[in-house]
This record gives sequence, structure tokens and C-alpha cells, in this order.
Amino acid sequence: MKKAAKAKSTKSTKSTKSAKPSAAPLRFAHPFFTTTPVAQRKPVSGVGTSLVDYIQGNLEPVPPVKGGSAMQLADVIGAPASQEIQASGSISFHAVGDTGKSANSPQGDVAEAMATDYNVAQPAASPAFFFHLGDVIYGPGKDNAYRGEFYEPYVHYPGKIVAIPGNHDGEVFPKTDPKTLEAFQSNFCAASQTVPPIAGTIFRQTMNQPGVYWYLNAPFVDIVGLYSNTAENPGFISGAIPGPAQKAWLIQTLQTIAAARQAGPRKALVMATHHPPFSSGGHSGSTQMLADIDSACTQARLMPDLYLSGHAHSYQRYTRELNFNGKALQIPYIVAGTGGINDQAIVAANGAKTGDHIFVKSLQGYGYLLIKAQGDARGNAATLTTTMYQVNTTSKQKSQYDQATVNLATNTVH
Repeated sequence: MKKAAKAKSTKSTKSTKSAKPSAAPLRFAHPFFTTTPVAQRKPVSGVGTSLVDYIQGNLEPVPPVKGGSAMQLADVIGAPASQEIQASGSISFHAVGDTGKSANSPQGDVAEAMATDYNVAQPAASPAFFFHLGDVIYGPGKDNAYRGEFYEPYVHYPGKIVAIPGNHDGEVFPKTDPKTLEAFQSNFCAASQTVPPIAGTIFRQTMNQPGVYWYLNAPFVDIVGLYSNTAENPGFISGAIPGPAQKAWLIQTLQTIAAARQAGPRKALVMATHHPPFSSGGHSGSTQMLADIDSACTQARLMPDLYLSGHAHSYQRYTRELNFNGKALQIPYIVAGTGGINDQAIVAANGAKTGDHIFVKSLQGYGYLLIKAQGDARGNAATLTTTMYQVNTTSKQKSQYDQATVNLATNTVH
């Protein structure tokens, strides 16, 4: 008995010696929400850089894109439909993020309201597609959740759906979702557009995007969708673990778009990430992500005409004012995480300017964006208009809440 006890005591001692010493406790379990950039904050005991250090150490690798990573609108909706839109002189599309609920929820209400913008007798004047801004599915078991949280809510929505992943789409659960973005890729980056088994009797085809970040070349508008990874906050498009590939791709893609713009036509450029560069509620803005994107834009000598995000479950519109390449630019940065998962409190926009951006408009509630680029016979875009429709989940009615138009000749917003 004594020998057994001694052996047990020895094992315990070895375990204690090999254990790593625990770090001193932090003052707070989670950092306070703040819109102040990290570099401008006063040091607070127990906060430090632990949050960002933890996030950067636990980001997920980004799956590589297939081929040239570029899509033509014809690849999404077919060549005849794309040609009809080109001939019509304008293109419109829907955009919103943060859905992941069910048909019998605010997500279903927003989806039904979006469907009313379609007219089967005027396909060229109807939205070309729906651009989902990320967080399609929340929580574990994503493969099985696509039936109830994606295919059923959009059962009456006639448009094709393209998407960038949100942080919840990329999250990993060892038992049900051991590989990041697997379910998202199965439904949005499939080999071809086919109705998947999970859809059952619902006819909605998968999308065959070249990857989780992509470039869509469409009449009157170029769209660049990026993946800002799995962190709750902030977002990242590059770094040690995500790797440099996405940022390098972004630089090259923007250079390609810039060269095409020089040769003509001059189309509108829309860029999007799930995490917002600027936010005043629900989630804070992602300053390091924005710095990466600005760096890519500077190298390509091209800024977006409109920037879209989700993540914060509210509507927020900012106007960013820049001097870029000798020109004064006004760029709308819009957060539209109002697709139905839930709503989050948002402070009232008061027109105040912080740094280079003005907080113009905000809304707590549900709704979606309808974006329209108006062009000419040569393919140039003259204006880019975003309209926010609020959806009343009691009456099921929609109403226009906000609208902004970018004059692409003067680079001004009104």
C-alpha cells in the first residue's frame, strides 16, 4: 500500500513541474465596446492587447480560390439574362447579411419583402441577384441547418444568391463542424449549380463561386467580396494564420479593375466584408482590416465607390471623405446586418465626424438594401444608389427608410 501511495505522489509531483505557470488574471473577461482605435486608447490595467493577440492566434486558414477567382454575371444568371441587363442601361441587386434564422421569423419576413421587388414580366428590371453579406448559418451542425435556415426562408425568393462568409460561417465545432467553411463551400462554392439533397423538394440551386472571396464582373458594376475570418471582433483579411494570399489577390484584382477602367467603360466598384470598417453599436469597427484594404487600394490606385458590411445587427450609414490620387472622394460605408437573426441597439446617427468619416443614418430593426447602378450605352455607370427598405415584422410591410446616391462623375454622395 505504501509503495502504491508513493508512486501516486511522484506522478503528481511530475505533473506539477511540467505544468505551465498561469498568467496573472485580467481585469475584465471581455473588452468594453469602443469605437476608439487601439492606438488612441489610454492603457487600462488588465486589458492590454490580449484580445487581439488571442484572435490572431485562433484565426482559421482561408481556402484557396479556384482558377482566376473571377465570375462574370453570365456565370451566375446566364448569358441571355446578362445581355438583357446590359441593354436595359442599369443593374440592381439586393444586399443584406446576418440571417441564420428560419422562414417563420424576421428572416422570412425580410425574404418575402425582397421577393416583391421581382417582376416576372420585366426580368431585366428586376434585381439581378441577392448578395448575402455573411453569417448565413449560426452555431453547430451547419450542414443540416441549411435546410431550415437558408433553403426554406428563401423558398419564394426567385433570385440567385451569391455570398461571402461571416465569422459564424467559418467557426469550427469539433464534433459537427471540424473543418472551417465546409458547409458554406458546399452550398456556395460547389462544382456546378445543382439542387443539393439538403434542399429536399425546394428548387434552389447551389452557387458555383470560385471561392470564399471573389470578383464579380457585371454590367455597370464590379463587385469584390472578401472574407474577414472567424473572429467575433475584429475582422482580418490577412495575417500570420489567414496568410497573405487574399490580400495579394485583392491588390492584383484591383489593379486589373483599374486598368479596365482606364480603357473603359468606367463602372462602379462595390467592395464588401462581413466585418464593418466602421460601427457604432453591436460590434466595433475593424481598423486593422481597413488598414489592409486601404493599403491594397493605394497600391492599385483605386478606391471603392461603395463599401458594404454586416456583422452588427443594425443599419448604419457613414460617408467617408478622402483625398485620394489628387481627388476628393465621398464614399458610403454601409452596415446592413438586418437580415433577420436579431436586432441590436444602435445609437442615433447625429452627423458627427470622427476621423475621416461622418455617421449619417442608423436604424434598429430589420430590412434590406436595394442597390442600383445607372449606366449608358457604352457601359459607363453614372450613379450608384443604395436604398434601405425597413421591414415591419408585425404588418409584414416594407417602407423606404434611407437612400444615398453616389455621383460617379463628381465622387460626391447625396
